[in-house]
Amino acid sequence: MSAATPSTASPPRELFTGQVGFILAAIGSAVGLGNIWRFPGVAYENGGGAFLIPYIVALLTAGIPILFLDYAIGHRFRGSAPTALRRLGGARAGRLLEGLGWFQVAIAFVIGLYYTVVIAWALSYFVFSFDLRWGDDPAGFFVGDYLRVSDPGLSLDFVPGVLIPLAVVWIAVIVVLGLGVAKGIQRANVIFLPLLLVGFLALVIRALFLDGAGEGLTALFTPDFAALANPDVWIAAYSQIFFSLSIAFGIMITYSSYRRRRSNLTAPALVVAFANSSFEILAGIGVFATLGFFAVQQGVAVGELEGLTGVGLSFITFPAIVSQMPGGPIFGVLFFGSLVMAGFTSLLSVLQVVSAGFQEKFGVGPRAAAATIGGVSAVLSVLLFSTTSGLIALDTVDHYVNNIGIVASAVLMTVLVIGVLRRGAELRGHLSAVSTFAVGRSWTALVGILAPIVLGYMLITRIVSLVIDGYEGYPAEYLVIVGWGALLLIVIGAVVLTVIPWRRSPDDFAPWPAPAKLPSTTEASSR
Repeated sequence: MSAATPSTASPPRELFTGQVGFILAAIGSAVGLGNIWRFPGVAYENGGGAFLIPYIVALLTAGIPILFLDYAIGHRFRGSAPTALRRLGGARAGRLLEGLGWFQVAIAFVIGLYYTVVIAWALSYFVFSFDLRWGDDPAGFFVGDYLRVSDPGLSLDFVPGVLIPLAVVWIAVIVVLGLGVAKGIQRANVIFLPLLLVGFLALVIRALFLDGAGEGLTALFTPDFAALANPDVWIAAYSQIFFSLSIAFGIMITYSSYRRRRSNLTAPALVVAFANSSFEILAGIGVFATLGFFAVQQGVAVGELEGLTGVGLSFITFPAIVSQMPGGPIFGVLFFGSLVMAGFTSLLSVLQVVSAGFQEKFGVGPRAAAATIGGVSAVLSVLLFSTTSGLIALDTVDHYVNNIGIVASAVLMTVLVIGVLRRGAELRGHLSAVSTFAVGRSWTALVGILAPIVLGYMLITRIVSLVIDGYEGYPAEYLVIVGWGALLLIVIGAVVLTVIPWRRSPDDFAPWPAPAKLPSTTEASSR
């Protein structure tokens, strides 16, 4: 059967109902927990207002180009990450690229295990906000009373307060994924994204009228242009863009595969990228206006506050702020409700990467895949991350998977697809043929040269740092087992899944025909 001729035996492939549905789903994936709790702190620590310069440069030179690459691969070859990359590799490198696709699926699987737990925490704190249950000691409540954190190691002492919300999250995820792309994922994003925007806007507006909000915004946006001479600041900018756009580990390949043949790709990518960055800046305004209020209440400078990013910001610093501000319970409900919605839409995209890969290789439907993958994931999530050692395990696995696994995936994909297989012209032609404006040769250079250099540098420096310095002072043997061990299991999983025979032919849902020619910029923009 010709690669350009769809299989007559294959069932109809799921599709988003239209461009708006796809854009909302893609934005829902990109806008996640990191937008709210990571970007504000990263910007503050890396030059404040001046950080926006490397941030925008990173967005234009790496974020959007790699997003285009994901869209082109997924839409042109119409499949999950393993399927699309296998087809792209062809007879020459199909099995190798399929392995890369399963590496991305395995990364998404592991992320889903612990990302769900953080959403469960946020759901608990959404309820706690009504009566400010954390009392006068939010840190002690979170670490001691709620999570009952123990030393690093293996624990089978489960935390009851985490199990119930975790079960709720997993049930909701399985139901939505089982409903399919249009009725499940798209509909969930249509509901949750507007609610997230309205709720978070209300939170930001309230924060701007707090005493000390101006001090917080001054701390965030006062530019330190001297920081631009520090290479680490630029690496931080590329890291933030890279992690926040959900690129290079299968999500956008999978989502774009559910689009119709004549679907605009480049313009929606710009909408998604700039919507994601706009939300990050909005989050920075809301978070630092609130931190300014807290600093004034404590009689200290904003920079002297602890817990400006991540788990500490969300579950220790913000509850302390909520306890001191007028109308605190309402503010807490809005904040933790926003965390739940942002996290849930991102989680759907992460797990759809896994579901799509298994549907296509093993010939199962969305419901069977959702029930199987969701059930196995839920059990592992409970065993690994809902115990008294769960917080430390989550922190360790997240750091290694994000900083080593995802970056390695991006380096391999850009080098193999653009540098080794020389498929840049074909993918550029496909983007230009179906989109409202053509992609120039500069895109190929950005994806094939600049991105691998920057990401390769990031990867090498992170590996060296972890090997020499370890992470967060955790015992070396613990980091070997939990951190490096998680990466080893991802690699083993990718190899095993690549070797297993296909139950459904990888030629099902065959690629769209290649464009006859690369249209000129004028031709493309006139459509």
